[in-house]
Amino acid sequence: MHTRRIERQRRTLTTSFSDLGVPRTLVATLGDNGITAPFPIQVDTLPDTLAGRDVLGRGRTGSGKTLAFSIPLTARLAGGSSRAAGRPRGLVLAPTRELATQIAATVEPLAHTTGLRVTTIFGGVSQNRQVEALRRGIDIVIACPGRLEDLMRQGFVTLDAVEITVLDEADHMADLGFLPGVTRILDATPQNGQRLLFSATLDNGVDKLVKRFLHDPVMHSVDEAHSPVAAMTHHVFDVDSVDSKKALVRTLASGTGRRILFMRTKHQARKLARQLTESGIPAVDLHGNLSQNARDRNLAAFASGEARVLVATDVAARGVHVDDVELVVHVDPPAEHKAYLHRSGRTARAGSTGDVVTVVLPDQRKDLQVIMRKAAITVSPIRVTADSEHVLKLVGEVAPHVPPAPKAAAAPSRPQRSGGQGRRGGARHGEGSRQGGSRQGATSRQGSGTRQGGGARQGGSGQSRSGQAGSGQGAGRRRAQRNSAAR
Repeated sequence: MHTRRIERQRRTLTTSFSDLGVPRTLVATLGDNGITAPFPIQVDTLPDTLAGRDVLGRGRTGSGKTLAFSIPLTARLAGGSSRAAGRPRGLVLAPTRELATQIAATVEPLAHTTGLRVTTIFGGVSQNRQVEALRRGIDIVIACPGRLEDLMRQGFVTLDAVEITVLDEADHMADLGFLPGVTRILDATPQNGQRLLFSATLDNGVDKLVKRFLHDPVMHSVDEAHSPVAAMTHHVFDVDSVDSKKALVRTLASGTGRRILFMRTKHQARKLARQLTESGIPAVDLHGNLSQNARDRNLAAFASGEARVLVATDVAARGVHVDDVELVVHVDPPAEHKAYLHRSGRTARAGSTGDVVTVVLPDQRKDLQVIMRKAAITVSPIRVTADSEHVLKLVGEVAPHVPPAPKAAAAPSRPQRSGGQGRRGGARHGEGSRQGGSRQGATSRQGSGTRQGGGARQGGSGQSRSGQAGSGQGAGRRRAQRNSAAR
């Protein structure tokens, strides 16, 4: 297979979406959403993707890849054959449900303009709504490989009508071990369909996907696969102790703008978000243990500004696209250089600037030197404390303290009534709720001991559900009899 490589220099003249062949209706929709000028990867790829060519796009995170495939996906499917139940015509594969949701947010306005229906398919939630959407008929499916294969095996979706297939962040799918499933999914799509693959690198088997499934693809590379962003400023802050690190992190989190703090483990991410919130800095966490509803809720709070800080594990390094993140903090340094660059890529997106801080303890310095060298980043470490000039200058204006929401008070216990009074007549508190005679030794709603004497729920001997007539039941029964006699 011959891959034709096109390396274009950055264009000095302004190019519009109309110049690139984007239909006027989509140009208007883009304008309504504040998108008026294409990014370099869109300038490079759109003429080929709109013409139906297979394309391999390489560019750093935040380069505009999502829109680069969303435009041709909706433009080329518009006005096509009528939709059928369980037979989409467009397919986008993404490694994480966060990324799938973000892609859908980009595709849906364009799809609405062109009369196309879109749905997302991923795990961690009930499949019922996904199945119902497929039954109603869907034009474009944005899916994670695992759940999509599940629905294929159950017969809810077939891919024999797919005209355009997109693989986004193929290298991350390789890192997660998804390539066997991706291969099976691509085998289920028509061989003559258009295929667009976007990846930062071609290692870990991605090159095999390219050779097997892309036909004479045009390769567009806007930047080196793992090049640092020019508008991103990197800082390495050395600290002497864990306590100094905690104080520094709190100061870094205290600014007015959005910031993402990366941790190694889910437990530490959850703990730090809670500690920051309790100290007056609204924060939410994002990690693999959250339900989909919790993830959506936390991301919405971060995007709206309700929470200024997102504390995340590496699950967010690929799938979270929120504008105007001014600071990324590696509270725990990443394991390798690609993770460093993907984490850092949450800031300085779409042409904006941003800062990246790595907090380093003494025993982490050598490992970080290796990571920075592989990432081609040159930065001199600075020994700091929470109130160092470098730190305070980076933080800028400190946001107002936000008192944490009061914790829900425990429900007050009900005062016990004297035996024989009210509807219970001693039931439920004869000797300790369900264990010691509740419902067994009391008169309950009948007032005459029917639930114990007649053996209801317990049997003829008045035993508890465990089959033992302990002292609690006996005491409750005697009290119930006295109360009954008193009546």
